Amino acid sequence: MITRAEAFDRWIRSAFVELNTELEELYYARDDRAQVVGIGDPLKEQLRQQGHVHVVALLEEGNTGAGFDTAFGVLGNVGLYLAALRRHELTNPAREERSPFPEASALALHVGVSLGMAPRFATAHLAMNNLAVAGVRKSFTSLPDEVLFIDENTRGILSLQTAADALMRIVHLGVSSPVADVLFSTAKQALQDVVAVNQRLFDRLDIQRFFYCVRPYYKPYRVGRQEYRGANAGDFSGINEVDLLLGLCRANDPYYAQLLVDKMLFMLPQDQARLRDCMTRTSLLDELLRLGAEHSRADWFQQNARLYLEVCDLFGKTAALHHDALVKRFIELPAADLKEDKLSGLTASGPPLPVLLRALEVLRDMRLAADRTDIVTRHRDVLRLRGLLKTGASA
Repeated sequence: MITRAEAFDRWIRSAFVELNTELEELYYARDDRAQVVGIGDPLKEQLRQQGHVHVVALLEEGNTGAGFDTAFGVLGNVGLYLAALRRHELTNPAREERSPFPEASALALHVGVSLGMAPRFATAHLAMNNLAVAGVRKSFTSLPDEVLFIDENTRGILSLQTAADALMRIVHLGVSSPVADVLFSTAKQALQDVVAVNQRLFDRLDIQRFFYCVRPYYKPYRVGRQEYRGANAGDFSGINEVDLLLGLCRANDPYYAQLLVDKMLFMLPQDQARLRDCMTRTSLLDELLRLGAEHSRADWFQQNARLYLEVCDLFGKTAALHHDALVKRFIELPAADLKEDKLSGLTASGPPLPVLLRALEVLRDMRLAADRTDIVTRHRDVLRLRGLLKTGASA
């Protein structure tokens, strides 16, 4: 006999996907692909009612079974359900003071609080903790572009986690260690893999399908009275560990610290712990600059400083490619074709698109150590480190 949590999971992996896919095909066939109100209402009602049955059953049960994995799975499934209701305009935080789905909200709040996470689906539910069953991972639809988006995002996240692990191991060895070259090389390869992932998305992802059929599932929605932003591909600690360990971003920078606070509850508890630990560490850049004052001519310094700068350059390349290619091509440009009344609620994080784009530009330039006077970057410090390298050895 299967449990209620298992029954809900089976529905999410089957009828839920089928109903969403059928609705997406209806929307996409219309001249105005952004218009979803009044389209496919019988399918929407099936989606709402079938999911409601599972939600009520789990709410009555009073718990989700033993273990983190079960509870985390339930949180993701009720979150996917609420996100789909938001996508199909059965709920919209702009016109409501509270969620019209109290049972789903109560279940999400119960499980989210018990796990120490935001009470909605998070990136981890569709990426690094998305359990495949017989080769199939969870998704909203069976559309090829959504599957491509989920899989490549996951590959990018896994690669950034590998880079973060390698850099943290350098911290434990010391940046002057003669064996740090192995770990710098691991981080470099991982970041090269991120570049390759971004390029594949750029080459293969259909702009219209992504913009109209994938992106809308990541919109903000209410759980109870509170509006929660959509899941973001950056909601894992690895990318921020790389920021902090390289020293390109600093936890005592008010702008960056606010970013960390805003995303903390959207990450897995173990990611939250890793990020807090990372915030207490001295960055590799600061360590190299400190050591360079006395040891800049030593072979170990020349080797490790050069490798550090190569990693920095690759990390900046990933940030630039993501923003200048993917964000611009798949969000900014197609958004220009939307009618004025469809622009509200466009972004997953909530603010209007121009505000979001400016915020992403700031983060990109921090990771690039760009030469800007209006924000704090490590441009001068990186130049100073480059200046300590012997001629012909710079990265």
